[in-house]
Amino acid sequence: MKTQNVSRTVLAAGVGAVLAATALLYVPELLGQGPPSPPGPAQRATIAAHAGAQAAMLDLAALITDREEWLRDHPDDEASWAELGAAYTERGTRLGDVRDYPRAEEALRRSLAEKPAAEGNLDAQLGLGALAGARGDWKSAKEWGEKVRKADPRRWPVYPVLMDAYNGLGEYKAARQAMESLEGLRKGAVVRSRASQTYRDRGWREDADAAALDAVALAETGAEKAASLARLGDLAWDRGEPDEALVRYGAALGLVRDHGPSLAGRARALAALGRIDEAVRDWKAALDRLPLPEYVLEAGELYESLGRDADAEALYERLRTGPWARGAVSLALLDADHGDPAAAVTRMRAEWARGHRSVRVADALGWALHRSGASKEALEYAKRATEEGLRSALFTYHRGEIERALTEAGPARRHLAEALRINPWFSPLLAPRAKKSLAVLGEPSDGLPPELRTEPVAPQTPQAPQAPHNSQQRAQSQRKQVAAAGSTDPSQASDAADPGGSANPGEAEAQEVSVAQEAKSAGSGRPATE
Repeated sequence: MKTQNVSRTVLAAGVGAVLAATALLYVPELLGQGPPSPPGPAQRATIAAHAGAQAAMLDLAALITDREEWLRDHPDDEASWAELGAAYTERGTRLGDVRDYPRAEEALRRSLAEKPAAEGNLDAQLGLGALAGARGDWKSAKEWGEKVRKADPRRWPVYPVLMDAYNGLGEYKAARQAMESLEGLRKGAVVRSRASQTYRDRGWREDADAAALDAVALAETGAEKAASLARLGDLAWDRGEPDEALVRYGAALGLVRDHGPSLAGRARALAALGRIDEAVRDWKAALDRLPLPEYVLEAGELYESLGRDADAEALYERLRTGPWARGAVSLALLDADHGDPAAAVTRMRAEWARGHRSVRVADALGWALHRSGASKEALEYAKRATEEGLRSALFTYHRGEIERALTEAGPARRHLAEALRINPWFSPLLAPRAKKSLAVLGEPSDGLPPELRTEPVAPQTPQAPQAPHNSQQRAQSQRKQVAAAGSTDPSQASDAADPGGSANPGEAEAQEVSVAQEAKSAGSGRPATE
């Protein structure tokens, strides 16, 4: 399992918000007299959309069928075209089926043909923004979203679209501001799920968990509650708690038995706990239900770690040839570790040039550069990926290996150990390699690094002060000591320690007599007589 759910938001949260904005409460049964009949599947999907909640997949499919039939008789209904386009986008996102995206674009463009953007067709513009995000075209998603926000800043469904776009472009400050705007306009599970993602990206794990718990409590449909429980499972996995993650994914699957993100999450947790047969079973189910490129790579690397090379290669080939909407990072990691690192560098440089500068892209570009031999350049991208706030074991491992290649033993040791502290099971292939790399580096030395060491200085034997070598010098020294004793001038006291004078013995004897008299006078407080 190489890639992690780093920038993936709760599936269809943004698209579901768009569907909420575009949904029409078209319920013919309610137009007559008498008590209303229970809502059918299409109506349930519409009601869920108005609440900002995820609809059940069967209800979403019924809504699509209902809108298609309605539009055959009412082809000039621009609002229904926008709603149909949003529903196609959501279904494609939640099933990982890119074939729905051309259908979505056709419906949304038809809506704009019936009512142009200049005439205020915000629903279609918002739908095109969500579709661009689903395709990984973050620049276009940002442009559409900002147009809608400018026209109607209080239209809350635009903010999830903008958050996805800003995150994909690496504009994290703008994403946080969009989150604040959303919280000011809307409450409920979709908002708390978004808050959880924002906190996780900033490294605020406790806040992320609390917000996800709020989302579970506020969820209005089984699908929405399952998505929120899957978010809790992801957070537990990020912390390296596979047992807790297993419980949370299991609860989600109890509500929606084929919930794709929960099947994938449970598969990786089971593998971490050594329950390999069950993990393989769940990976197969996850790929049947939601074949995302990151899931294909994770499952392939599990097979490789088990020595099932043929199964692993089959999945790697599926990833290389699949029609992925947002597969650039997964394909680059595949090439970097299992194919052509130079091709991975080319792919990720192209993403970077498009303005896609998220932490996921920075990490993948840095790793591809390292694997192609450009570790020095790689380190700058690895730092960018690890210093934004998100605590990712994979990113931290990549940085540690890059530093090890650059013989930066201290930082390498620190980051490899940190990766294993974050999640000891972050990858069935790479976690064991992290342990081996740490063993090669060994324990840190007790001494200082060479650049901080200084040459030792040999100790010097202190020398005793030399005594005056004749009587004249002794007399002069005693005179200065007496003068210093009766003075507050420090310079006189220092002079007393520097004997000197004539070497005439006769003068020295006279000086000694004079010194004695001065000492006697100083003791009595009277001036000495000449």
